[in-house]
Amino acid sequence: MTAIYSDDDLLLLSGIQHMAFCERQWALIHIEQVWEENVRTVEGKYLHERVDDFDEDETRKNLRVVRAMPVVSHILGLGGTADVVEFYREDNSVPGFCCRLEKQKGWWRPVPVEYKRGRPKPDDRDAVQLCAQAMALEEMLELRIEYGALYYGQTRHREKVVLDDVLRKHTADLAAHMHRLASEGRTPKAQKGKRCSQCSLVEQCQPALTLHPRSVSDYLARMCRAEVDNF
Repeated sequence: MTAIYSDDDLLLLSGIQHMAFCERQWALIHIEQVWEENVRTVEGKYLHERVDDFDEDETRKNLRVVRAMPVVSHILGLGGTADVVEFYREDNSVPGFCCRLEKQKGWWRPVPVEYKRGRPKPDDRDAVQLCAQAMALEEMLELRIEYGALYYGQTRHREKVVLDDVLRKHTADLAAHMHRLASEGRTPKAQKGKRCSQCSLVEQCQPALTLHPRSVSDYLARMCRAEVDNF
């Protein structure tokens, strides 16, 4: 595919997880620059800092581990950092799936690994972030990545994620929607649901007020009635 976005157009890749969770949350953070720390965000930041604490990448006999790897996709229009990219040595070149690594012999197959603080989610917000990283790596390395992995700090378990066409299309659609909202500078109205209780921006979002706005005329009418009743 041909590049669509320039470097100046790039949005934060990590934001695609916010968009998958709630488009209003994404807009509050990435358009209005609103942010609020809670237990989940602090723990998540701590986990990523631990991952990034390693000063050097790691090479074993058949494995190369690259931490905090910058990734960019001019097709999705996203840029950011992959927590970990593991490169597995292949005995023989697998056309379209392997690449060469600087100062390393042989052919290597990349597998992105994203670290998360809690447990697996009931939705695909983590998977789309991982998929966006993989799609960026594919564009950079000119190959195809079949799967990645999500590591959850609470369960200390790694889950394999197959990067199929359905997930890839959903990821691309979310990225395109991010760019539409960014170009319009528009924050969508709230859609209240169970997820609001998990949101670090619920106080700033005020979904109940957004869903049931009160007009100035209604407010003045109520105030006038109150004055009459108290007269």
